[in-house]
Amino acid sequence: MSTSPLDNPFYYLENFRQVLSWIGQRYDDLLDDEERRFIEDFARLPQPAQALLVRMVMRKGLLFRASKLTYAEIGDARQAAVPLLECGWVDGQPHLDLQALFGLLRKDELSLCFKTHGVKRAEKKADLLERLRPLHEHIQPLDQWFAGFDEVVFALQVMPLCDRLRLLYFGNLYQEWSEFVLADLGIYRYEKVEFSAESRGISQREDIDICLHLHSCREALDQALNEREQLDELASRALAIRTDNPWLAMRRGKLLFRIGQQAERLQQWPLALSVYAQSSYPGARVRRIRVLERSEQYAEAMTLLQQAQALPENDEETQHLLRIHPRLQRKLGHGAVRKRSTRTVKRLDVSVTPLPDYSVERLIQLHLAEEGSEVHYVENALINSLFGLLCWPAVFAPLPGAFFHPFHSAPSDLYSPDFYQRRAALFDECLTQLDDKRYLEVMRSTYVNKFGLQSPFVFWGTLTPTLLEQALHCLPAQHLKRWFSRLLQDIKANRTGMPDLIQFYPEQRSYRMIEVKGPGDRLQDNQLRWLDFCAEHEMPVVVCYVQWAEEVTIAKSGYDSVPVGDAGGYDSSESAGPAA
Repeated sequence: MSTSPLDNPFYYLENFRQVLSWIGQRYDDLLDDEERRFIEDFARLPQPAQALLVRMVMRKGLLFRASKLTYAEIGDARQAAVPLLECGWVDGQPHLDLQALFGLLRKDELSLCFKTHGVKRAEKKADLLERLRPLHEHIQPLDQWFAGFDEVVFALQVMPLCDRLRLLYFGNLYQEWSEFVLADLGIYRYEKVEFSAESRGISQREDIDICLHLHSCREALDQALNEREQLDELASRALAIRTDNPWLAMRRGKLLFRIGQQAERLQQWPLALSVYAQSSYPGARVRRIRVLERSEQYAEAMTLLQQAQALPENDEETQHLLRIHPRLQRKLGHGAVRKRSTRTVKRLDVSVTPLPDYSVERLIQLHLAEEGSEVHYVENALINSLFGLLCWPAVFAPLPGAFFHPFHSAPSDLYSPDFYQRRAALFDECLTQLDDKRYLEVMRSTYVNKFGLQSPFVFWGTLTPTLLEQALHCLPAQHLKRWFSRLLQDIKANRTGMPDLIQFYPEQRSYRMIEVKGPGDRLQDNQLRWLDFCAEHEMPVVVCYVQWAEEVTIAKSGYDSVPVGDAGGYDSSESAGPAA
């Protein structure tokens, strides 16, 4: 994709051609006759016809007024559409129902079309539709709806086929055709991943049908937010899906998890329990425990909780279980749970004067820098970036289902529970370099050779050469290894919640991290888990609580401690909201 749209008005067509070529080369054995014929016939069309089809495919909907398809590089849309009409990819006289007609015509045009019905100027378009609906339940072409109206409507006929091709290219159906255009603009640069038949996430024709079925179920879920009967039927459809493809099995698990969340909102406890029990998606087990508790099945909830405590899926689940356990104990009449001993981190109280356009983190950065040390506002960027530099080969390993096309900024399975397990040997090899000084050269080399390439971990805008060198000088390799290992336990949960600031003491080759909390702010769950982890491994970290100088009579600046071991506070597992 070498030509910029600034130079080539058909840039979108050039991209589409290359996508079809990629699909033909990579998935020829999975294509059916109709898809192969489409790819071959598309190449034979005149350029204006190709461009018009792509424009329609990339727009929303399936019905288009010819007068609205105005593109300078295409010219007359009616003329460009002739080859598309001849091959049946576009219908030039589609039968329209009243709803479709109203979607195409303006209010003034509808007034002329239905002038015998006494359309009032003040009557809203939606009200007119409802008034006319019982009188016009038939479907017919536009010229029969509106005689003498000089307009042509095109109906796109190949969208299901194009959706299947889009699925093969992106590996999903939530990304639109227009997204790959950004690569052509030169805005982003991507790692070159080695593709092979073995690295395909979709390896048989049946996988395409299953993926389309899953997508259809997800769309139906979005439309059935408060329909109990529809949710029951949808759950049955999802539970009936069977696949040996790990990539698709994870998608099925996520769909069941979301159906369970919706069942909870509607207080359909048996349905929620049924789908959660068959979902492998992270968090499904703790949701089952909460549903059992809310439906007063306390003994069953305690049994499942004890099973989860014996083998928790991640730190987040452990945190939820610690909060649920005391409630279940009380409800079962077992008495209070012996309180778990808590770890603490240092607390620093500081009062500062607010400044316009300065966040509280920036103010504390300036305040601490006055001590003569190097202080950086890094939040999640530094540890993630160092991990990304060291583990670059493992992150971009071409495993099945990880990469579908050349423009991935991250593996498709980045947040899957088995992301690490599938690459364990590769990641372990990378982390072993922290046992000697090899990691220093690896990180520096990756920084230079991969600079600017899209990565799910490396924050190029934050990780300056100076920050990189200070980090490599002051951060012990043992601490890096512990951070990276924890990150790999649960990428989705553990890549956030890290302290806001890092303070380097180059002469001592030491550091400390500072989590900043402004007036009224509180520690969040993922932050508590990170602080607890640092306290457990005796890593230098403090929580800085800030007050505005004019709000206190005595400026307080000193140390205390903050309990973090039990990650106290509200029970976030109460929420059945959508997972991120």
